[in-house]
Amino acid sequence: MNDLKRRSIETQFGLVCVSERDGAIVKLDWVESVFADRSDILDEAAAQMTAYDLGRLEIFDIPLAVAGTDFQRDVCDAMSAIPFGYTRTYGEIAKDLGVPAQAVGQACGGNPIAIIIPCHRVMGAKGLTGFSGAGGVETKVALLRHEGAASLLI
Repeated sequence: MNDLKRRSIETQFGLVCVSERDGAIVKLDWVESVFADRSDILDEAAAQMTAYDLGRLEIFDIPLAVAGTDFQRDVCDAMSAIPFGYTRTYGEIAKDLGVPAQAVGQACGGNPIAIIIPCHRVMGAKGLTGFSGAGGVETKVALLRHEGAASLLI
């Protein structure tokens, strides 16, 4: 197994860091330090994050490797299927997967690759819910506004 490589990217949502291992992105998180590792995957992830940040990209197309259970991967797949500018509820995803909505909420909160796997597009039955990324719900709102889904917040 290759060592973890990390690259920081300045975005309007804060300084984020993508991490790559064995040719796939395994994590995106908010950081205070700058990381500048290089690889083809990190270069592409940085380019796509920058394009997303500038409003020029709606669908990420980079290899991802989600650690965790099959259920965690299923929830990440369901989140990845939510189109740019749209939202779904925990309950809708839960119904599709045949599980309780609370379990979907916990899996969303454990999403290791935020933004690229768009957990910010998942809402509660009564609207806006928390966000595990830096800045909490304010960052979730900013991401939804960026994607033109702000009208769904009302």
